[in-house]
Amino acid sequence: MKSVRIIPRLDIKGPNLIKGIHLEGLRVVGDPHSFALRYYEEGADELVFMDIVASLYGRNNLSRIIEQAADRVFIPITVGGGIRSVEDARHILRSGADKVAINTAAVQRPELIGEISREFGSQATVLSIEAKLVGPGRWEAYTDNGRERTGLDVVEWTKRAIELGAGEVLLTSIDQEGTRKGYDLDLIDQVTQAAPVPVIASGGLGALAHVSSVLALPRCSAVSMADVLHYKRLSLSDIRKTVRDAGMTTRIA
Repeated sequence: MKSVRIIPRLDIKGPNLIKGIHLEGLRVVGDPHSFALRYYEEGADELVFMDIVASLYGRNNLSRIIEQAADRVFIPITVGGGIRSVEDARHILRSGADKVAINTAAVQRPELIGEISREFGSQATVLSIEAKLVGPGRWEAYTDNGRERTGLDVVEWTKRAIELGAGEVLLTSIDQEGTRKGYDLDLIDQVTQAAPVPVIASGGLGALAHVSSVLALPRCSAVSMADVLHYKRLSLSDIRKTVRDAGMTTRIA
């Protein structure tokens, strides 16, 4: 029986939890710690924290927020944004994270993926991809919260990063993110078929039918969401029930 992870995503700017559309037009939602604690208590499998301005300033500023969360949240935590070195990764992991997600720095220097993987294990090394449709069945990887083009084909970049040591992929559709129109199924299907590691589908969840659609893809086993939880359009129990009704298992019954 297929096991599915349900993973709330918290995008952070300074001290605030924020949310945008297509990774732009950011609005303050509230205090990230209170939201993280709520999602943990409601049965999230994992949490993702992304410092969405870290690449602009060259460092991740989430250590205090992660320390707070790790003190009361006892599920795996992934942290991304501005992680440019093994030392940056070590600092975030010591703050309480279980995994680090890298995007901009990995594009600039792919060897970083292997360095972090060798030091902390592939299970702690997550490749974050911001994907934008650029042609029929073709997506380009972007960096800096969807602002900068890389020229990298998403599927080929995924394969290369996994060969270098990435043990998981956080795949965000820029086109769908924040729209509540559903996940980019074609994108997710192509990447999951090419990736022998877990892929977290992110960007676009707006209705329970979208959960069913993405999990019908044979190799998709993790879904991330933000807007629908932050604004209480759906609950984690709703999503969990949808997963179970589809004949799949979740961590919380």
